[in-house]
Amino acid sequence: MQQSNRELWLSFIAIILITLIYLFVVLLFGAIPAASELFGHGIGIIGFILMLATETLYTLRKRSKSARWGRMSSWLQFHIFTGLVGPYMVLLHSSWKFNGLAGMVMLLTVIIVASGFMGRYIYTSVPRTVDGIEIEASELESQIQAIDKELQNWLDTRPDAYRTLSKRLAVTSGRGGTRLVFGRAFEEWNARVRWWIESSRMDQTARAQAKQLKDLLGRERNLRRELASIALTRRLLGLWHAVHIPVGMALFTAAFIHIIAAIYYATLLH
Repeated sequence: MQQSNRELWLSFIAIILITLIYLFVVLLFGAIPAASELFGHGIGIIGFILMLATETLYTLRKRSKSARWGRMSSWLQFHIFTGLVGPYMVLLHSSWKFNGLAGMVMLLTVIIVASGFMGRYIYTSVPRTVDGIEIEASELESQIQAIDKELQNWLDTRPDAYRTLSKRLAVTSGRGGTRLVFGRAFEEWNARVRWWIESSRMDQTARAQAKQLKDLLGRERNLRRELASIALTRRLLGLWHAVHIPVGMALFTAAFIHIIAAIYYATLLH
């Protein structure tokens, strides 16, 4: 499954809009909104609700085997969106003051967001179906055999020059180690550079034919990389969960204490 970046773009757009609203409030009142004031308080509540949704909804959907309300991939995108926008709103709620427990909450929030980015990268390295279900190695091997046959049939109907081009365009995936997971960006960049060099020497007709070859080689490369890295990425994902979940629990424990203290000192004592 190829993971799109739609949720990242939506998060970026939402953060820009929230920033514009925040700057408008700053200009309107001539000061940074305090956390205890209406705007600062409201943005903090909304941000915390989004963070709470990040922590709970995707997990509940993932553990519900019989649920049919939405694909896992869509829930993951929602999880990432709320996991970026919510913490940003909480950051604005802080009024840029990071003392005491509030400072600890923000530190844990930064850690959990950074960890989330790492987890997303590892997650997308584990081969999955469109519904987010992990693909087994045997299924990947069948897909590789099918694409190899399709590639061979394509080359058999073309001049020998395309076999030579196929060897020049081929990019060998890394063997072992974390390069299988964290080196894929470099591998894709290498493939694009080779294609750019070769295609620049072709006329329009030859380039169209060669693009079909490039696409086939790209599909084969992705499948072979997924097969080679499947065990490593699952181990990394397990290790990531062992770190991410406890940090998340610590974050929400500190956040709830902060909320209770804020209600007590700002409301009940007045």
